[in-house]
Amino acid sequence: MRNAMLAVAVAVGCMSMPLQAQQAAPPADGIRTEATIVVEGEQPGPGLWLVRKGNHDLYILGTLRPLPAKMQWQSAQVQQVLAQAQEVIRMRGVDIDAKVGFFKGLMLMPKLLGVRNNPDDKKLKDVVSPASYARWLALKERYIGSDGGVEKRRPLFAAQELYVAAMKKNGLDTHDLAWPVVSAAIEAHHPTVTVVKETITVTDVKPLLKEWSKTTMDDMACFDNSMRLVETDIGTMRARANAWATGDMAALRALPPAEQWEACESAISETGIGKRLGYGNAQQKVRAKWLAAVDAALDKNTVSFALLNLNDLLGSNGYLAALEAKGYTVIAPDE
Repeated sequence: MRNAMLAVAVAVGCMSMPLQAQQAAPPADGIRTEATIVVEGEQPGPGLWLVRKGNHDLYILGTLRPLPAKMQWQSAQVQQVLAQAQEVIRMRGVDIDAKVGFFKGLMLMPKLLGVRNNPDDKKLKDVVSPASYARWLALKERYIGSDGGVEKRRPLFAAQELYVAAMKKNGLDTHDLAWPVVSAAIEAHHPTVTVVKETITVTDVKPLLKEWSKTTMDDMACFDNSMRLVETDIGTMRARANAWATGDMAALRALPPAEQWEACESAISETGIGKRLGYGNAQQKVRAKWLAAVDAALDKNTVSFALLNLNDLLGSNGYLAALEAKGYTVIAPDE
């Protein structure tokens, strides 16, 4: 069953128009919610970065999640670039390939779902601190409701369910809203698609799932940090989503970067299983492969296109800085 363990790791694991703020009395549960209005309808999205080598151009779209749930992204610039592009570079990251057949995969599904739960039938209240659990109960009541099943989840999985529910109730969507638009343009214009990924192959899933179900994860930091985001940062997430949707690059630069989820990722990669699978250094391999794909594209194509998470794109250690260090000319959308 391809991507079986990836399902574990993932399920395991924006302002050119004024934003309006409303004053309201503090909620009874003490959880602060910013009243930033989330944009709706057709929006242009952000401009594209341009990486140039001689007369060969690579256009890069910086992606973001979450985005406004009721937004329809209509980017004329992206459509124009994709109509000319000979190649599209798609970042897929770390890919888990579980070598089992379809029917065997169906038989494994209960075990796959079971690894979301705490070992030894423990509940959240048994594995997190009393203070963290009190915060959890207030957030759960507000965003999830009376679902008892989430109380069985490992802290990492419970945090994921809380985050998705909170985004939905605040008009935000955690899905990748950019790729379907790009995918449709690929279908229309047929450029070469280069997928950048590091594949970890699992030949025998059953013992791995059995071991995982008994493994305690160091996911307290992930749990607490996820709750902090929901408690205090929703207003910033809305503003960042609006800025992306409306193409307001100045606002995107002024706002703090989106959360990178390092604590949740390390809860997986630093377990004994994660290290044995090679998850720890997989991201470095992916980075090297993406930069090599860009080198090849700029050598052979007049026009290429790529998508990359904004956080990975920007900053002193970001991909744009690495491309500048290689000697390429990098032009920001608003330059």
